[in-house]
Amino acid sequence: VDLVISGYGTNLIAPLMPIAMERKLTVMGMFGLANNEKYQYANYFQIQPAGPDPQISTAIGFFELAARQTPKPQTVAMVGADAEYPQNALVGARELVKKFGFKTVYDKTYPPSTVDYTPIVRAIKATNPDIVFVASYPPDSVGMLRAALEVGLQPKIFGGGMVGLMFTSVMTSMGPMLNGIVNYDFWAPEPSFLAMPGIKEFLKEYQARADKAGVDPLGYYLPPYSYALMQILGQAIEATKGLDQQKIADHIRANEFSTVVGKVKFGKNGEWAKGRTLMVQYQKIQGTGIDQFRGPGKKIVLYPDDLRSGAIIYPYAAAKN
Repeated sequence: VDLVISGYGTNLIAPLMPIAMERKLTVMGMFGLANNEKYQYANYFQIQPAGPDPQISTAIGFFELAARQTPKPQTVAMVGADAEYPQNALVGARELVKKFGFKTVYDKTYPPSTVDYTPIVRAIKATNPDIVFVASYPPDSVGMLRAALEVGLQPKIFGGGMVGLMFTSVMTSMGPMLNGIVNYDFWAPEPSFLAMPGIKEFLKEYQARADKAGVDPLGYYLPPYSYALMQILGQAIEATKGLDQQKIADHIRANEFSTVVGKVKFGKNGEWAKGRTLMVQYQKIQGTGIDQFRGPGKKIVLYPDDLRSGAIIYPYAAAKN
């Protein structure tokens, strides 16, 4: 094996790490959260823009936005699947709850095999939280949202770490049910992202092939970063003129790269030197048509401030109307 690119996600990267370390391979990770915090393997690089403190990356914008609201919300319910990614995200969320002075009224995990989320949501509603932070995988995210609507859960701010909401198939199936949710993301069809060199050309080519390939028709979540990861690896191979694992890793560690998702520089534990995890809010979605999701206005970037494309609708209930 000359080159190693991980499968998608924390759970698939976790078992790869010891093997790669044993064989001294350079590993390009695809959207794993805090996979290298334990190992601190020097030749691992993660394209997810989590930054130097990945455990809090999924939640920092969510809780910072909550803390800015007036009057400031006070109580927090946290819930997530009992699996690698949600566990890491919840560790970070708990740190931030303390940092911002919120009071935890619910903090539990559920088995990954869960299919009925209504009892969980009823238990959360009973605590009457101002903030609900969810760390979930795609089926859980959909199930949790449907249960929340069924039960009438209406905190002041809701979302956080829900994987899957950014997939086109989920957006078009959920439609207006997404309105008001504040959730992490890595890319949005808002002006600052559409202005990045090469991204429009990449998306045009990707979308032309997507239907035949049977993949996400818009490709706004994984594809830009998958392509950027390969741009970085390709640039490193060209610069080092070969496939020497250590030379490639040393070059990636030492340099900044120009990609379709912007400038990328790696830092501690192979994470981005400066984090860029977004908080977006779904707003003014009508029906389930795909075209409304192609351009700006439905997934508003709230955080970080330098990429902000609009204002939060607060509380959550206001965005549902």
